[in-house]
Amino acid sequence: MNCTGPLAAGVKALPDGKKAASHAQAMGRFLANPRVTPEGLSVPLLAATREAVTADGGEYVLAVADWSRVNDGGHASKRDRLQMTHATDVGDELQSSLLVSAEDGAPLGVPVQDLVTAQGVWSSCADTISPKVSSPLDELSERMSWLEQQKFGPRLVHVIDREADSVGHLRRWTRDGQLWLVRAKGNSTVRYGNGSMRIDAVAKQLGYTRERQVLCQGRPIQHWIASAPVVLTRPAKPKKIGADGRRQRPVPGEPLKARLVVSRLCDEAGHLVAEWFLLTSVPETVSAARVALWYDFRWQIESFFKLLKQAGHQLEQWEQESGGALFKRLLIATQACILVWRLAAQQTEEAQAARQFLVRLSGRQMKASRLVTPSALLAGAFILFAILDSLDHSSIPELRAFANSILLANGGDG
Repeated sequence: MNCTGPLAAGVKALPDGKKAASHAQAMGRFLANPRVTPEGLSVPLLAATREAVTADGGEYVLAVADWSRVNDGGHASKRDRLQMTHATDVGDELQSSLLVSAEDGAPLGVPVQDLVTAQGVWSSCADTISPKVSSPLDELSERMSWLEQQKFGPRLVHVIDREADSVGHLRRWTRDGQLWLVRAKGNSTVRYGNGSMRIDAVAKQLGYTRERQVLCQGRPIQHWIASAPVVLTRPAKPKKIGADGRRQRPVPGEPLKARLVVSRLCDEAGHLVAEWFLLTSVPETVSAARVALWYDFRWQIESFFKLLKQAGHQLEQWEQESGGALFKRLLIATQACILVWRLAAQQTEEAQAARQFLVRLSGRQMKASRLVTPSALLAGAFILFAILDSLDHSSIPELRAFANSILLANGGDG
């Protein structure tokens, strides 16, 4: 539950009488212990996810996948930094799958994650480091297959952003019986009606239905939806380099039937604010409006990355000097995220009172429309546990004496 700052991203010491250095050393030994494996640390994550999926009770669950760079440019002592685009763009690549409720978009759990370093891939479903795969989408395909093998109960719908507009991978996932929802590029070509045309051209020919009104930066925005059956016939273009040093040639494939869903946001004057082109293999029994809403729920994984990197754990300021140690600590931090998600989702009076108390403890300020945030719950929970730990090791008179010493040292009257 440790909610850190960018200048103090180490493990906070609890007030149990031990020195802060002792806590840091203990965590260092724990992360370096070969018996502590990513797969072992992921057991409670997977169990909590199963429990949340069962409680959700929906017919579908969204498996939202995304990638996030962990910038280690200022951490020269880290031995396995991965060079990305240029010499100073170094760090690791976090690859996560977040299960999200298809009913209300609530985050349910993070059952599997990978961390790509210069030495290879650390995975929460393996005990040891593995060689890097040829492309992020190939890695994602393996992660999707692993998720399907877990048999969560509801059908998984794999929701991925525009990086997954790869017809070769869409064909592979369809052959494997997986349901997918991806954001497509407007210049991608599909067969529509009797001809072949770009997706953005297809979108201009469709009839739209107003579904709902939403707020965008405080303004009322109208959400319009249209859909149409399309067929993907273009050849796959693998981003793989052959033995001759050249990129592999395009690979023809079977025509792939899909549904195009166009999601538009327009202001009150009818001007287009935003537009998304979505391709999906989800059955027609799921309405186009619901498909568009599922893509909106994809934003939960961006919030998860923010909680890890900025609003809660300050991942990019951690001082672990190896990818393996950093990944283990990341899995522990993920468990803390799941705990506050579960508290935020509970509807009991006890849970509501606990949330209000933790927000007061955190001292965080937020919009009037948001009564609670995960980062506030994280910060408040750490303070609460520190208080309880203090009461286990010091009496209330002793704590009052500490407070009086502080006041007297500053000229107060105690």
